[in-house]
Amino acid sequence: MEGEKKEKEKGIPFNLDAEVAYADGSIVSKTLLNRDVGNITLFSFDAGQGLSEHTAPFDAVVYILDGEAKITLSGKPHVVSAGNMLIMPAEAPHSLMAEKPFKMLLIMIKG
Repeated sequence: MEGEKKEKEKGIPFNLDAEVAYADGSIVSKTLLNRDVGNITLFSFDAGQGLSEHTAPFDAVVYILDGEAKITLSGKPHVVSAGNMLIMPAEAPHSLMAEKPFKMLLIMIKG
């Protein structure tokens, strides 16, 4: 997974969709904000890319910016499309799969 760790400059408006590009056969991430209490990260997933089942110690909000994601949360599959979001509780097993390319904003908040 390609990733950019530099935080986004504060106080300047920007377009989320333009901040992360698709890359052939890859997942790209860009950290916008990273704090002890949580973080905000943009991702793009090319078709066929995904994250295997895992858990996180934070509550997580996934907002789909473009395309469509298959997100399996605690064994239940969900198709989440552009403009929709899913809230995932801390420690809940989840996985993501891009049957088509998609971009998402991930907000993780320590509970």
